[in-house]
Amino acid sequence: MSIFRLPRASRYFSWGSILTAIYLSAFCVSTEAALRDSNLWWSPPNVTEGGKEVDALLMFIFGLTTTVFILVMGTLIYCLFRYQRRPGVPAVYSHGNNTLEIVWTTVPALIFIGLWIWSNDAWRKLQNTANMPEDTLRLEIVAEQYGWHIRYPGEDGILGNSGDHLYTDENKLGIDQSDPASHDDFVTYNEMTIPVNRHVHILLRSRDVIHAFYVPEFRLYQDTVPGRKITWLNFRPIATGRFTIACSQLCGVGHYNMQAKLNVVTPEEYTAWIKEKQQQKRATKSISTSQRALASN
Repeated sequence: MSIFRLPRASRYFSWGSILTAIYLSAFCVSTEAALRDSNLWWSPPNVTEGGKEVDALLMFIFGLTTTVFILVMGTLIYCLFRYQRRPGVPAVYSHGNNTLEIVWTTVPALIFIGLWIWSNDAWRKLQNTANMPEDTLRLEIVAEQYGWHIRYPGEDGILGNSGDHLYTDENKLGIDQSDPASHDDFVTYNEMTIPVNRHVHILLRSRDVIHAFYVPEFRLYQDTVPGRKITWLNFRPIATGRFTIACSQLCGVGHYNMQAKLNVVTPEEYTAWIKEKQQQKRATKSISTSQRALASN
């Protein structure tokens, strides 16, 4: 029997495995995740001002690693052919070269230190809230299992105070009811709308476990920890579109479905959207006042 021929049982098993793989590939495509239709081989398009530096750093790292890979593999292939075994050529033992070892230790160390300085400078710029424009839109996002509460300032344009110590069953967001600025604030659930080309400053909190605010197109990722208010999350969108806020921390059984719509719209569309939400807020407040008056009578 040929040494390349499998036993009969093994041949049947191999063909069965192949047929099973073909069947799964052909008829079980519905179990695949949603496919991207743009930038398939790269990150999604950046739509924030600060994301440009993040992409520049990413491009440099990929270019650097590609160059190093080519040089190392090229050297390896050269050595395989140059120093392959040949008749009449004795093998030579090399103990090492101190100069080469110093060079290939020092150069990577300097590269890593440079990347550390660059990345920390980029992060410092992204979290800088000291010089934000006067028209900065200030929002608060409270994460909980398994959704996002987004609080907007009301007609006074001022976002009321809040705190984790104020959480109750009736006050799920911990809003300071004694602050007059909070009375006209309104809240959306799993829907965030912001204007293009305007700076946005987000206060980020969590009600229960660790969540993570993640928008790939914004180049933003920030963990939110219970008991702590994140105050440095800010950005400026430079393009309109519809995006998704995703939680990127495993926060429970419903983690897979914890997402919110994020709409970046024109200033005119944002103004109209804000007016609609404020009218709904006034109508709801009026109904609540009427109900309390009826109950007291």
